Formats: sequence, structure tokens, C-alpha cells
Amino acid sequence: MSSPNVTESRPSSFLLLGIPGLEVAQIWLGFPFCVVYLIAFVGNVIILCVIWTDHSLHQSMFYFPAMLSMTDLSLSTATIPKTLGIFWFSLQELCFGCCIAEVFFIHFFIVMESIVLFMGFDRYVAVCNSLRYNMIFTNRVTDVIAVIVVLRSLCMIVPIGFLLLRLPYCGHRVIPHTYCGHMGMARLACASISANVCYGLGNIPSLFLDVLLIIISYARILYTVFHLPSQDARLKALNTWSSHICVTLAFFGPALFSFLTHRCGHGIPQYIHILLANLYVIILPVLNPVTYRIRTKQIQERVQSHFVKK
Repeated sequence: MSSPNVTESRPSSFLLLGIPGLEVAQIWLGFPFCVVYLIAFVGNVIILCVIWTDHSLHQSMFYFPAMLSMTDLSLSTATIPKTLGIFWFSLQELCFGCCIAEVFFIHFFIVMESIVLFMGFDRYVAVCNSLRYNMIFTNRVTDVIAVIVVLRSLCMIVPIGFLLLRLPYCGHRVIPHTYCGHMGMARLACASISANVCYGLGNIPSLFLDVLLIIISYARILYTVFHLPSQDARLKALNTWSSHICVTLAFFGPALFSFLTHRCGHGIPQYIHILLANLYVIILPVLNPVTYRIRTKQIQERVQSHFVKK
């Protein structure tokens, strides 16, 4: 008697529909998704290879972009290949355990993007206390920061798996999305999901705290920059800071827009929400390597020396 109950409460697999309302266009949408994913993949691999192989870049200010590239690469790879499988080959079925794993990895890597908070502190020290930068940001400190970011992500995301595993699904297995998400799975449950909703909302203050701390660091940076004695020093400091602000805006901008559309945009068609969610997990990975390739002189020079034949 227990086996039917287990089957009823926990389906063997889920069916991902892709983007309902754009079924006809999905095969064509797959091409720009694929191109952007390849750009993100190649760009982040180049950044990682350059920083890994060039010992002159083995410094804290380059370890942070490397960690961000690794996170971006993992986030896009956890979502886009499956999305392309749905668009092009109708590979819509995903086993229950695989769906739980996808929820974990997607949310884990999204929270890992909070490395931009520590990058903000790194830029604050580099601009406002440059003489003590190498004393403050040692390799040991960078290692500790990396461990903190990973542990923070685990502490925030592991409970989501248990919250989903406790829910009965009563045979409901159709998810109108391109990938498994926390609330996308929870809404299929035939029991109260108030704990899931409360836990999701409870994580929002952490996001706003990150934003607040970054704003404070930016304010301090601007105050210091505009009090520098020479214009050349001001321009150099702003150039050092500009690549990071581009990355930060690329992270928090889409996140805030997606949050607002989900909470306030009830009249927005479902396919718009799904497209925004997909853009969020692919725009960051493609923008970050471009930003650091263009705005960081040392990385730009190393990329040219590695890949451009003179």
C-alpha cells in the first residue's frame, strides 16, 4: 500500500513545457539562446584560463572576477542546455531527483553571484585605502571570503530542497517553464506551501542588505575620488571602479526588475515572465567577461598576448 502513496505524492518525473504561448517560436528562439550561451561559455573560459595561467594575475583583485566567471559559467550551464533541449528536441521530461538538483544548483549559483558584494569592498579598499590594499586583501583573506560565499549559499539554498521534498504533488507534474524553480515546483503541490513562500520572502532582506552595503561602499568611493588632488588620479580611480559598477548593475538590475514584475506585474503575460527569467540567467554570464575584457587593462593585455598573434 505504501508504494502507490509514494507514487501519488511524489511523481517519478516532471514535464517542462518551455515557454507556453510561444511554442511555435521556440525553435527559433533557441538560436539566439545558443549563440549567447556560446559567447558566455567561451568568454568566461578565456577569463578563467588567463587568470589561471598568468602568475602576475594571481592577486585578490583578479581572483574575484575568476570566482564570478566560474559562477556565471556554472549558472548558464545549469539552465541553457536543458532549455535548448526543450526548444529543439522536445526533451521536456526531467526526473524528480533531477528537478530537485536543478532547483538547488540554479538557486545556489544565483546566490553565489553575491560575490559582487565582496568585489565592492575590494574596490572600496583599492580606491580609499590603496596603500594598505595588499595588507588587507591577502590570499588568505580571499580564501576566507570564498568559503563564506559558498557557505552562505548553502545555508540559504539547502532548506529549499527539504521544503520541496516534504510536499505531496498528487500526480501534478507539468511545469510551465524552461527549468525547475523553487516556486514553480511548490505550486504543483496539493498541500499548503506557506512555508515555502515565507522562506522565499525571508531571503529578500539578505538581497537588500547586499544592495545597501554596496551603495555605502560606492558612496565612500565617490567621496574619496572627488577629493583626490589631481584630475588624473580621479580618472584612474574611476576607471578602476567602473568595471565593477557595470557588473553590479548587471546583477541587481535584472534581479530587481524580475522581482517587481512577479510581485506587481499581474497583467503581464506568462511568457514574458519566463523570458525574463531566462534572460537573467544568461545575460550576466555574457556581460561579465565582456566588461572585464574591456574595462580591466591587465586582463585585456593578457588576453591579447595569449590569443592574438603579433
